[in-house]
Amino acid sequence: MTELRRRQTLGWGASFLALTMTAMTHDLLAATPATPAELRTALPGARLVGTGVLRFFGLRVYEARLWAAPGFNPADYARQPFALELIYDRKLEGEAIAERSIAEMRRVEPFSEDQGRQWLRMMKQAFPDVVAQDRLLGISDGAGKVVFLHNGRETAAIDDAVYARLFFGIWLSEQTSAPALRAALLGQG
Repeated sequence: MTELRRRQTLGWGASFLALTMTAMTHDLLAATPATPAELRTALPGARLVGTGVLRFFGLRVYEARLWAAPGFNPADYARQPFALELIYDRKLEGEAIAERSIAEMRRVEPFSEDQGRQWLRMMKQAFPDVVAQDRLLGISDGAGKVVFLHNGRETAAIDDAVYARLFFGIWLSEQTSAPALRAALLGQG
């Protein structure tokens, strides 16, 4: 191979590599979801920690995204501000979402029937019926206050540290029924 041909080949190879890396970077940037508008004021500086998909019998139910400030410590999630975003892939009734949430919260830690009834009433208000591409966003202030939004509109708020820890524990506690989803949300999967 002549020196000129070798340089041309190396040049084309380098150009191809540069274009490939640029395309890969563009794909990664395009694949990173934009911070929800609601978080820009509620959680300034929040970044995507991780994302994962919940499946039931192989069917996608929703994509979950965890947003938090840099340095988020999963072992102490209940005492830090963060947000959990769910983007639904199918139609579900809000009442069924609320009832399933209570059942999953009991996996994290037992609580009284009175607490369960009170929390269920609040969640039935917080979680409307959803269809594909609807977003539910729960924002925790790290001190016990939780605000719920449906497609950017506030649906409910509660100031109860036990509720906040158990509700978000559905996804973030070690007692979760979906450990692979937890790992993905924490950027470990």
